[in-house]
Amino acid sequence: MTTTPPPIRVLIADDQMMVRQGFTVLLNAEPGIEVVGQAVDGLDAVAKVAELAPDVVLMDIRMPGLGGIEATRRVTAPPDAAVKVLILTTFDLDEYVYEALRAGASGFLLKDASAAELAQAVRVVAAGEALLAPNITKRLIAEFSRVTAGSVVRTPVGQRAAGLTERETEVLVLIAQGLSNGEIAERLVVAEQTVKTHVGRILGKLGLRDRTQAAVFAYETGLVRPAGY
Repeated sequence: MTTTPPPIRVLIADDQMMVRQGFTVLLNAEPGIEVVGQAVDGLDAVAKVAELAPDVVLMDIRMPGLGGIEATRRVTAPPDAAVKVLILTTFDLDEYVYEALRAGASGFLLKDASAAELAQAVRVVAAGEALLAPNITKRLIAEFSRVTAGSVVRTPVGQRAAGLTERETEVLVLIAQGLSNGEIAERLVVAEQTVKTHVGRILGKLGLRDRTQAAVFAYETGLVRPAGY
């Protein structure tokens, strides 16, 4: 007998009522997704996460009082935190996106995304497959390069990937390049389940939450360098 998995529980945090209500309507119309609450600012979001235990928070990056970055840092900081944060932004080159990812967000989404894109983003993040699409990866790389230009101390690859096997390091590099598990499996000529196993071990060894954090780690430590840098 096949059992239906519980719906993905979503909290929407945005200071604009129309955004909150619009996203609520769109997501509640999607199978397997349920909006369990709304928050009007960062402090409210932190409180609602503790109260409602959502799986995913759609977090506006700019809110009065406590902003989305600090709210993200607070809800993802506990070692046992299971909630995933998807940052909402109006601009695809938002200067704060990179900092939000460093704070613990699993990805970001433009506010003008379609209903299908919104639902897919929620499902991807909830599944822990918070992989950065190639175009988003390029923006992340560009922002990383701008923020850290001239300030990164580069160390030998062996030290940067300390604790990882050669194959795990190879998988980490491909994650940072925005490849999915299927694409990594094809590139390395291995089974997709093998890639999933490697990804799980990488996250465990490095103490990272998901693939997005792994990508940030790879660029921050210099394991992967943006072209031209």
